[in-house]
Amino acid sequence: MASGAGRRRGHELVPLAALISREMKNEKMEKPSVRCGHAAQSRKGEDYFLVKTDCQRVPGNPSSTFSVFAIFDGHNGNAAAIFTREHLLSHILSAVPRGLGREEWFQALPRALVAGFVKTDKEFQSRGMEFVFQFLYSLIVSSVHLDDTVTVASVGDSRCILDTQGGGISTLTVDHRLEENVEERERVTASGGEVGRLSIAGGAEIGPLRCWPGGLCLSRSIGDMDVGEFIVPIPYVKQVKLSNAGGRLIIASDGIWDALSSEMAAKSCRGLPAELAARQVVKEALRTRGLKDDTTCIVVDIIPPESSPPPSPLPKKPNKLRSFLFRKSSRDSANKLSKKLSAVGIVEELFEEGSAMLAERLGIDEGAGQTTSGLFTCGVCQVDLAPSEGISVHAGSIFSTSSKPWQGPFLCAACRNKKDAMEGKRPSGVKVA
Repeated sequence: MASGAGRRRGHELVPLAALISREMKNEKMEKPSVRCGHAAQSRKGEDYFLVKTDCQRVPGNPSSTFSVFAIFDGHNGNAAAIFTREHLLSHILSAVPRGLGREEWFQALPRALVAGFVKTDKEFQSRGMEFVFQFLYSLIVSSVHLDDTVTVASVGDSRCILDTQGGGISTLTVDHRLEENVEERERVTASGGEVGRLSIAGGAEIGPLRCWPGGLCLSRSIGDMDVGEFIVPIPYVKQVKLSNAGGRLIIASDGIWDALSSEMAAKSCRGLPAELAARQVVKEALRTRGLKDDTTCIVVDIIPPESSPPPSPLPKKPNKLRSFLFRKSSRDSANKLSKKLSAVGIVEELFEEGSAMLAERLGIDEGAGQTTSGLFTCGVCQVDLAPSEGISVHAGSIFSTSSKPWQGPFLCAACRNKKDAMEGKRPSGVKVA
């Protein structure tokens, strides 16, 4: 049994000096700058946020710097929001194989985001009954890299929009409210949940569509234990490359979007610096609807350097890593087309995937998967596995004999148990030894 992800983690490691040298040669030193601001008004004390502008793909190399912005909207308390803020980023980065170049790192990121979200959910649920009714109502994570690449991952109903220099507005997230998402309603019912409105005396139905048991009106969250594991933590992920004109990200919790449309939020703060823009969006939401929920907003301005030429596209290089990490990507577009898109201010979509099926999101890996210690690793939680312990993510039900032990990635028993529950292959809460 073997996993290519494990091999990349422990085989052909590149010395740090060589990585820095490679990055310095491949990346231009003149990069866009990132300015950010945030604002919030609290009603329940369940919204938290993260702003981290000093992350580096290659430690010690400033040209590999990227920024991370996140909003965590808790429910029935702040425990899930605090826990996720403290652990999610490290779980995501630990799932990216070491020793990757720039292009391979970008290709590995969507898969690492899925693994990081699922691992965080699993760890929070393992904390026990003390937090059984607390979970993360919605979560959005956005990373901005110094070559104008933006990656966004989300569950729930927080939203991230991109306001480009020309005034065009793009939504970089998907709303997981059952009321508005037909595909998610179908997935939940196919996995064993029921979708309906709250019934009151006399048989009348009120309020938004909810998932039963539990009554949650979202189909994806982190940490939820009382509803059912068909409410999954697998994020929608989108990756885009901005034009040389830059752009503005507005990342906000549902307290903003229940009051303002994307267009209203963008127009309300145009012409203002990021810090004042965030305050203005919150102010406009409160003016429109009042303080009915926690209201949090992060504004990120990606500002191109003076007289910057159109950014060079990522090089077109076929490689084995790409074949299973990046199934739905447009990075193979010709250099000429990429430059043309950048010149006219069009955002280029690099990756988009929203499937809730873990096997589809982790891809297929038929390579070897041993670490330098001779062990295998779980594709989600990164724990070491003996060769006889791993279960292919592509196998059938955990009770099935149709497993293909040579086809990775592989999961530990706990992660495989969770995968089967999320896909409705066993009742939620059933434990498999």
